[in-house]
Amino acid sequence: MIKAIEKNLERGVQLLQSISDEDYRNTSIAPYYSSIGTHVRHILDVFDCIFEGLPKKEINLINRKRNNLAENFTKNGISYFNEITEKLILLKESDFDQIVKVTDDLGLGIITANYTLGGILIQAHSHAIHHFASVGYVISQLGIEFPDNDFGFNPTTPRTKTTN
Repeated sequence: MIKAIEKNLERGVQLLQSISDEDYRNTSIAPYYSSIGTHVRHILDVFDCIFEGLPKKEINLINRKRNNLAENFTKNGISYFNEITEKLILLKESDFDQIVKVTDDLGLGIITANYTLGGILIQAHSHAIHHFASVGYVISQLGIEFPDNDFGFNPTTPRTKTTN
């Protein structure tokens, strides 16, 4: 599981290493006008919430840090990716079955549910892929090359043509 998540997050690092800060924080693309940096920061904030809550086994997905530097500067985004990856690789497979309480606001109020650590990591990984798909739209509109042909694609998504 960790290798798959790490490989996916590395795609984000590859993207950030190849773009300017101006492209990273560009908010000109309709319909949402969100930047690549906004998506990257959000992806990593979810992982950060997991690691922040892990010692008490209480993960609060509402209390994201919203790191402005990671959202606006590629070097800070890369540092945030590296920080999360370093924490990921310290996890052991035996940790995945431990129960953690996960709190979030689903739109009609705050709820808390029991997950396994493996379950919330899978959710964070899928969430990252989903946001990479949105980033893919933005970078295609900006004329930026995709880091690889799998960027933003869920492995289970059927494909009828190549993306690049």
